[in-house]
Amino acid sequence: MWNLKCAIVPVIIGATGIVTRSLRKNLEAVPGKHSIDSLQKTAILGTSHNLRVFERQILWKIFGPVSIDNIWRIRNNMENDKLIEGADIVRFSKAQIIKWLGHVQRMNQARPARKLIDWKPMGIRPVGRPRQRWQEDVMEDLKKLNVKNWKAIRKDGRTGRDLVEKAKTHKGL
Repeated sequence: MWNLKCAIVPVIIGATGIVTRSLRKNLEAVPGKHSIDSLQKTAILGTSHNLRVFERQILWKIFGPVSIDNIWRIRNNMENDKLIEGADIVRFSKAQIIKWLGHVQRMNQARPARKLIDWKPMGIRPVGRPRQRWQEDVMEDLKKLNVKNWKAIRKDGRTGRDLVEKAKTHKGL
């Protein structure tokens, strides 16, 4: 119809920050200038948006329509939000990550998961800006929660549980 030529270019960017050779090769095929960091950020934000959309669809199925004067209509997002009392799937998953980080922090130093949290890579660093790591994303979330010394808080189980509950209801996460 419009005589356009197009090619499908597979570009998959994981939230883990792993960049493969095939990704770099496929990115070169995309016209324009793209940075891998900006594409990763877009992919992560897109993932959280898709999760929230999926959550809304499930809530519409669970709570069903509402009848007012024998007229049926689908509940809107604000009504569903009141029914679940502001809970959000993305905030819940981030709270679970904070909870897991505290669990690993309380582990024995000899455990492999604890070694990985404390491990600092040695050797030659690649040129350019360092990739965003999982722990840095969690630290950013903790900063949004105004947490200064997360290691001391997570060693105390009671305060840690309060922190996880605060993360579940915090609107900025």
